[in-house]
Amino acid sequence: MLQLVLPKGSLEKSTLELFEAADLPVGRGSSVDYKGTINDPRIDDVRILRPQEIGRYVSEGLFDLGITGRDWIEETNSDVVSLGELHYSKNTARPVRIVVAVPGDSPWNSVADLPQGVKVSSEYPELTKRYFAEHGVEADIQLSYGATEAKAPEIVDVVVDITETGRALRAAGLKVIDTILTSYTELIANPAAFADPEKQLAMRQIQTLLQGVLEARGQVMVKLNVTAEHLDAVIAQLPAMKSPTVNELFGGNGYAVETVVPKNQINILIPDLRGAGATDIVELPISKIVH
Repeated sequence: MLQLVLPKGSLEKSTLELFEAADLPVGRGSSVDYKGTINDPRIDDVRILRPQEIGRYVSEGLFDLGITGRDWIEETNSDVVSLGELHYSKNTARPVRIVVAVPGDSPWNSVADLPQGVKVSSEYPELTKRYFAEHGVEADIQLSYGATEAKAPEIVDVVVDITETGRALRAAGLKVIDTILTSYTELIANPAAFADPEKQLAMRQIQTLLQGVLEARGQVMVKLNVTAEHLDAVIAQLPAMKSPTVNELFGGNGYAVETVVPKNQINILIPDLRGAGATDIVELPISKIVH
């Protein structure tokens, strides 16, 4: 039913892992194939292309559904429907930022400090052009084909670059003076395809599976038993998403408690639960959480 396009390059591995976890594994003849299949009646065809192009292709109707970053949607000024952010990227769940950076020893601390005619290197020429025009700065914008942070100060005065952690910019001796855009990965749809009720339903169902996986990441299920006298003390230890589920055990010999908690707290939580009176504590992985 749907023509789907996924990003190649830095997002490729994490995107394919997301679809695998959502029970929508992408089959390919090899890791370099640009075509793939998903054994699901809602998805007719899969292409894997550069994220820079995906927004435009979805906007033009070549694909019904796609995944790319907000940065490339804005750069190409693509007319698409955003079904929502997918909080993952190549390294972390944090967004990437498009930033303005200058040499660390320069006197410039904001865009207002930049001189007219400043030389700028960026992989985002359209975003950069609009940004400097909005700030009244005449800029000589040069398209970068990579390693943008390495071009200041010898080649250009300023770089407009993407960063997830800021590590590469700091290593190059640059300081950030402004953020143009904060960009998450997004699930996007062609407006005409989204207007089709059947296709929209399929898109929303796929979105539910993907978001369910992302919601479950970093969470675990905890189950335990506790006597009535220790129940309140145990409940007080639980950082639950909502109120924990509590069921009386057969024979009235206490209670069974279960809830979802952050994985990064479990090493502290389990000993605390045991100390509060919990027994038979079980930690279980979670594949999806759908609200």
